[in-house]
Amino acid sequence: MRYMKYLVAAAVSLLVVAAVGGNCWSQAPDTQLRINPTATGILKRMADFIGNAKQFRVTTENTLEYKLDSGHRVDIDVSADVIVSRPNKLRAERRGKLVDQVFYYDGKNLTLYHPETEFYATEPVPDNYLELFRHMAENFRFAVPVSDLILKDAYSLLMEEVDLAVFLGRSTINGVLCDQLLFSRPGVDFQVWVAVGDKPFPYKYVVTDTSSTDLLSIRTTMRDWNFNPEVKATDFTFTPPEGAEKIEFLLF
Repeated sequence: MRYMKYLVAAAVSLLVVAAVGGNCWSQAPDTQLRINPTATGILKRMADFIGNAKQFRVTTENTLEYKLDSGHRVDIDVSADVIVSRPNKLRAERRGKLVDQVFYYDGKNLTLYHPETEFYATEPVPDNYLELFRHMAENFRFAVPVSDLILKDAYSLLMEEVDLAVFLGRSTINGVLCDQLLFSRPGVDFQVWVAVGDKPFPYKYVVTDTSSTDLLSIRTTMRDWNFNPEVKATDFTFTPPEGAEKIEFLLF
């Protein structure tokens, strides 16, 4: 199973799916070139830039969509502060209506801590990001925001089975000029907005599950990129506070 499918399955299970906005194009984008080299070139430049960063910090804002049994769509917001330190350390603090937790990964162990209840769970996990994310998606139905963009080999991963790559032009989001890209593969469409300039970081990311007529998606905006954060090894290691209670992970 492709890694992108792991992420979509995890997102749906956690109700973290978002709607794609309406069509704002005065005319359909030119798709005569099924794989546009401008689009793939920008995506590779972005992936190389992020993949070569030794560490970074970013804040993500996720607009999430869920379809009620009544058929009505509701949006749920989840934000996260993410710190990555290569080769294999990560911390994410997630806040929202459905989640309030801190995720620690020190290269050996995964810990999820819920500050409100002071419950935490820890277990040994693989020593690299790709296998970690697969383990989390398969066993816990848990996905780290934009995890497929921060992998060192993100370009080859994102391009697996892609049969459409389109450059949609430029747009400005919150003052950031971006190149907008559209990619499609069986069952999944994704759009990426990449900042124009010498730091081509991803600013916005939309993944849509096209295998269902619901077209459920997750939309993430990434802001406050910091490629020289103050990072300590203890940032990625969980020390239980007094009164915290250890529990077992719920496996699926």
